[in-house]
Amino acid sequence: MAHFDVPRNLPHAATVTRRIAERLRKLGAEENPDAEDLFESLNALEERLFPFELEENGVDPVEEAAIAEQATGQARRVVDEIEKLAIADDRLGQAVRNLFECLGHGEEGAEISLRAGENPGSLMRPF
Repeated sequence: MAHFDVPRNLPHAATVTRRIAERLRKLGAEENPDAEDLFESLNALEERLFPFELEENGVDPVEEAAIAEQATGQARRVVDEIEKLAIADDRLGQAVRNLFECLGHGEEGAEISLRAGENPGSLMRPF
């Protein structure tokens, strides 16, 4: 599957995670009584990435890779919950794809973003 292959970027991954949280709130996910697991997974992802949001000096590459892998696992759980709750949305899916790209998993992001609602015909998708 076509995908963007960009360098891992934990500060931007933290920013994109904020966008995902904001989009979920705009979609009314907080009002869903079954969204507890979604927000637990999202909070775990935020806690993992937010310490790096303003990191200007970079992180040791080995530590960065480990953090990115942990965050990727948490992001997968977020997408599982989005899909389970059927709250998918094109902009949400785009943010999910961007998050996976920032974590060094562009190909997986291009696939999993469809589960989060990204329009497969979107001009924002890689081709």
